[in-house]
Amino acid sequence: MHKIQTLNKISALGLDLFPRDDYEIASEFNSPDAILVRSQNMLEMNIPESVKAIARAGAGVNNIPVEKCTAAGVVVFNTPGANANGVKELVLAGLLLSSRRIFPGLQWCKSLAGKGDEVPNLVEKGKNNFTGPEIKGKRLGVIGLGAIGVMVANDALELGMQVTGYDPFISVEAAWGLSRNVKRARGLESIFADSDYISLHVPLTEKTKGYINKERFNTMKKGARILNFARGGLVNNADLFDALNEGIVSCYVTDFPDEELLKHDRVIAFPHLGASTPEAEDNCAIMAVNQTKDFLEYGNIKNSVNFPNCELDMSAKHRIIIANRNIPNMVGQITTILAAEKINIADMLNRGKADIAYNIIDIDGDVDASVLDKIKTINGVIMVRLIKNPDRN
Repeated sequence: MHKIQTLNKISALGLDLFPRDDYEIASEFNSPDAILVRSQNMLEMNIPESVKAIARAGAGVNNIPVEKCTAAGVVVFNTPGANANGVKELVLAGLLLSSRRIFPGLQWCKSLAGKGDEVPNLVEKGKNNFTGPEIKGKRLGVIGLGAIGVMVANDALELGMQVTGYDPFISVEAAWGLSRNVKRARGLESIFADSDYISLHVPLTEKTKGYINKERFNTMKKGARILNFARGGLVNNADLFDALNEGIVSCYVTDFPDEELLKHDRVIAFPHLGASTPEAEDNCAIMAVNQTKDFLEYGNIKNSVNFPNCELDMSAKHRIIIANRNIPNMVGQITTILAAEKINIADMLNRGKADIAYNIIDIDGDVDASVLDKIKTINGVIMVRLIKNPDRN
């Protein structure tokens, strides 16, 4: 019986995919096998040694201690693309809000309550204070062409915008989905110099923290509008304020408000609504559950942020999964132990990602616990687990 701990409310459409004969689900467990989480901060959490996987029902994992999990052999999953449409729709709304001064106009109209028959005349006199340009024909620069960035770029084209994208690490899958009418920027400089609107879609890392700063603002087209529905820390707030006051940036739209940002009248802040749709929550939960099930039952890894993707159909009676440091002769040492125990390998897959390697080894016969103990003694091995084929009694 696998124990699944939920740290946030997870959509029932996802949780119902766990067969209740094989899985127990609760918000509190002493020794869970896996944890499902959305936004709860796990950085200071004491993660039980029993935990084999953590699945984030969303894309960002900055609330999870990924390095600590890697060292302990805990696979951390996310759900890229599951909430992409919800975020994309909000970005498109942000484009319009940043241009047409809709929000100030709404606030002003509300202030007219109680003016009675004067309202129509006041509206006609005051509407010129809220004029703004159309987005059709304007230039949009999309930085980061993952699932969300690709959808934003494609839909902006349909709205008549001229779109340029920048992502030196674009995946093959994302490239297939990107319209050929999206122009390719060879560097960030051209994005900043030419774009009327800039939409950020890159992860927050040590390298991207403060990604948009004074140096970048100074290369931007005057009056640019910036949309940040990726992560708050990507933009240096102090430098942003200077850029807003100097007219370099005419509007900043973000899904990640803080008190400092709320003080500026040309900042439009949303209360982190990007993935706050029932469809996105369902999609994220379904993907998180399926990935967790596949790992617990078969040892397969897909969409992990700290381990390599590694998937192999299981036809043998047993499967050994091993995580180790990505250094020479690890596979040789593992197979030597198996050979000494007269264990025949039916199938095997090895994949690496940065400093971590992952192995799936299928065995037709039985495997004694002592074999696993010997593999664990190899210097550099992080995790070893034996899985019985659930489809073969």
